[in-house]
Amino acid sequence: MGIKVCLEDVLKKRGMTSKELCKLVNITEANLSVLRSGKAKGVRFHTINRICYYLECDVGDILKFDGKLEEEENDEA
Repeated sequence: MGIKVCLEDVLKKRGMTSKELCKLVNITEANLSVLRSGKAKGVRFHTINRICYYLECDVGDILKFDGKLEEEENDEA
């Protein structure tokens, strides 16, 4: 995937559990788990906004671009 999710790192730095974040953001634990694992195919800006607000971070702190197109990784397999 061209986008790496670093949510786990930010949660640890903030001393917050994913369960606590779920309650604040109003997202299910299952959906947050999919996002944290990097398996999400998309996420709403509203959700990213709330995550960043409650973690007091920037979008770039939780989402990183690895320099590759998603299609390039599929071609390598």
